[in-house]
Amino acid sequence: MIKGFIFDLDGVITDTAELHYLAWKRLAEEMNWQFDRDVNERLRGVSRMDSINIIKDHNNATVAEDRLLELATMKNDIYVASLDTLTPNDYLPGAKELLTHLRQEGFRVALGSASKNATKVLEQLEAIGYFDIIGDGNSVSKSKPEPDIFLYGAEKLELKAEECIVYEDAEAGIDAAKAGGFYAVGIGPDDRVGHADVRFDSMAEATLFAVKSHFKELF
Repeated sequence: MIKGFIFDLDGVITDTAELHYLAWKRLAEEMNWQFDRDVNERLRGVSRMDSINIIKDHNNATVAEDRLLELATMKNDIYVASLDTLTPNDYLPGAKELLTHLRQEGFRVALGSASKNATKVLEQLEAIGYFDIIGDGNSVSKSKPEPDIFLYGAEKLELKAEECIVYEDAEAGIDAAKAGGFYAVGIGPDDRVGHADVRFDSMAEATLFAVKSHFKELF
């Protein structure tokens, strides 16, 4: 029986992907590195340090570890400053409605995000109250595609993996959910999240299905 839900943040609850892209692009320009949408796509669901390494390797650059940490911090500062533009109007269509529905139905809800700024984003959205547990990049040491963040959320909810549904929009996130034994709902195109247990093109579509079926048709 499903008792809990664990949500990724970016691309599921809200879309800060463009803010991340612009922050990475600005950093890359300062470093004279090549960076485009294709490279950015590889950063979905990936930790900040793993992301900077992906960009570095794409540019065949040699960078000392302490300098990489400095660059990742620079990117984060740019990104965090841009979060002030977020408002409660920036939920993805369907996301707030689904969270409200789950609260009304008495389900337990956790966040499982690789972002270390997840709490700040939720505060800007005025969404903190929807979540029993907030798991983020500060909660575990291994990022997706390792299942640690979702296992952390389930543990804190006092639930087993098989009692939880994970909502994800990234390939690495679906890999993490499946590796942890969770039922995975993919949000996005088939070539990215088609290996989820069930896939929807958007949160709006996923929410409509969930509210109408009460999830019974998933199992």
